[in-house]
Amino acid sequence: MSDMDWMRLLQSIKNTLLDGSLGGPVLLMMMLAMMILPLPTIALDIFFTFNIALAMIVLMVCVYAQRPLDFAAFPTVLLVATLLRLALNVASTRVILLEGHQGGDAAGQVIDAFGAFVIGGNFGVGLVVFTILVIINFVVVTKGAGRVSEVSARFTLDAMPGRQMAIDADLNAGIITQEEAGARRDDVRVEADFYGSMDGASKFVRGDAIAGILILFINIIGGLVIGMVQHDLLLATATEYYVLLTIGDGLVAQIPSLLLSTATAIIVTRTSTNEGMGKEIMGQMFGSPQALGVTAGIIGIIGIIPGMPNLAFLSIAALAGGLAYMIHQRNQVALVETSTATEAAEEAEAEAPAELNWDDVQAVDVLGLEVGYRLIPMVDKNQGGQLLDRIKGVRRKVSQELGFLLQPVHIRDNLDLAPNAYQINLMGVPVGAGDLQPDRELAINPGQVFGELDGIQTKDPTFGLEAVWIDPLQRDHAQTLGYTVVDASTVVATHLSQVMQDHAHELLGHEEVQELLNKLARQAPKLAEDLVPKIVPLVVMVKVLQNLLQESVAITDLRTIAETLAEHGPKSQDPATLSAAVRVSLGRAIVQNIVGSESQVSVMALDPSLEQILTQSVQSSTDGMLGIEPGLAEQLHGSILENSQQLEMEGIVPVLLVTPAIRLLLARLLQNAVPELHVLAYNEIPDERRIQVVRSIGQNSAE
Repeated sequence: MSDMDWMRLLQSIKNTLLDGSLGGPVLLMMMLAMMILPLPTIALDIFFTFNIALAMIVLMVCVYAQRPLDFAAFPTVLLVATLLRLALNVASTRVILLEGHQGGDAAGQVIDAFGAFVIGGNFGVGLVVFTILVIINFVVVTKGAGRVSEVSARFTLDAMPGRQMAIDADLNAGIITQEEAGARRDDVRVEADFYGSMDGASKFVRGDAIAGILILFINIIGGLVIGMVQHDLLLATATEYYVLLTIGDGLVAQIPSLLLSTATAIIVTRTSTNEGMGKEIMGQMFGSPQALGVTAGIIGIIGIIPGMPNLAFLSIAALAGGLAYMIHQRNQVALVETSTATEAAEEAEAEAPAELNWDDVQAVDVLGLEVGYRLIPMVDKNQGGQLLDRIKGVRRKVSQELGFLLQPVHIRDNLDLAPNAYQINLMGVPVGAGDLQPDRELAINPGQVFGELDGIQTKDPTFGLEAVWIDPLQRDHAQTLGYTVVDASTVVATHLSQVMQDHAHELLGHEEVQELLNKLARQAPKLAEDLVPKIVPLVVMVKVLQNLLQESVAITDLRTIAETLAEHGPKSQDPATLSAAVRVSLGRAIVQNIVGSESQVSVMALDPSLEQILTQSVQSSTDGMLGIEPGLAEQLHGSILENSQQLEMEGIVPVLLVTPAIRLLLARLLQNAVPELHVLAYNEIPDERRIQVVRSIGQNSAE
């Protein structure tokens, strides 16, 4: 090999060592070697010390983790640490049985220190201490941690469908982006994997405790037999040597085992917060001066009873009372600072009234949200309100879907509303309203659930679905039953999103269209220059775009719309005619939005005789309206509504396919009667889509 090849090989080895990819294989080979090869006592001392340090590191990481998933590798670390400890047990057992007849530090200084110093050289005391440690580890910590892991894994898996639905609901409402939704789905998956792994990893800890007991008795019996038979030691001498060494070895292994069991219990009982465990416990346990004050009083009363250890009780009472006083003083200072800041802000706002001018005449808000006084914290960021951020997300999402920038939503309080009520205004007129429970969450019945919930029965203000206001602690249970659970801010954001989509044509005005033309001028300057006002006036283009939005057709493809208007504008200035031409150009996008990527479009069609009657009615009408008998119109409504509902039950989007001459009039006629129906013209279906007529409307009606 050349010098360059050697350099590359050394660099590769260096990179491999630095990125830690060899750590796992090296550790496993080391454990295998400890089980097979005899180790010198100095190596045992180093490995036992490393084992205790590793257990302490794992425990500290669990203590300072802000949420369980911050230490997602814990199940694997727990398995490796358990195998390392068992490998050390095998290695130390070999040394004890081979060299134990020499007594003292025959098995290393660590084992000798735990056997001589920790338990005072008394193997009876050592047995009692070891038994107590095993009972604490096996009966209390390990058993409890295993049960918590099992329950957490089961509830996490049961709640996964509901949590996925909640993520989809937030995504559809525009509260989160596609990337944020993907990250939250990954968190749900990783959390389920973590608790499932912890459920199995807790069995390793339980088995390790049992193995410690068995190894202790095997070492004692084996040591006594070897000492008396092979080395001719007396029973008392063999007992002193082997039992002390065995107990020292058991304590050295049991202490790291207890630390890892404690770490397991901590990690599975943690909740996800932005604070470490110590800060969280201190803030919640010692944040209330009342609790400390009452405790100090009770302990002080016990301390003055004759015969009680007065010094200990009175000292603790004084400490608790002093701590309660300090916390009370700190809270008072914070309260005064907050009050001072509020007064300063109010004084800054209080100004002398100025002369009236045109700025004092308030314009009507295009979009407005009014809330009752109990909902004010939802829109106040200083009080943790999230509604403003939710509304920004909704406005961004709907603007991207519709193709133009929606006006900002003006939010204000309204004392005339009920305390928990809100109202959505369009041009100053209410178009939506609802009641909220800000301290609860709304569990919405999507159509099929597997149980009932305790709470306040209501209806979803957006779609009118059955719903229940529940306590936030019931969220996981409700999701397990199939409910879609959202908070109060999401309810308002979803309602506002639906209002924006339903009234998009009213939100688009001349200013918005001019901005769209300015944007088009940067992409296709010649097209924008020739279009307005040379071919079509601005007012006509505004009306065409409003017509499209009124029928839920997005105007994102502005270039295609502009080219179609440039082509047909010289022939007609009628907005309805131009809108029909634009719909034909956007046919591929319209059909894609309705049926997705399916190559076949299932439609309802009018009976030819009925279609001829409607066409003749339009052609003979002077005002371009449908001049049909009321009875025929009623039968037409009923038949289309009935067939649309049947198609929806079959999982088919209801689409009515008619001739271009009557499409617009039928769409307006059926818009309120059958809101879920899509009315398309024959020439709006792209050539690559196949048409399948699944219902024929009006055979009896035409007769």
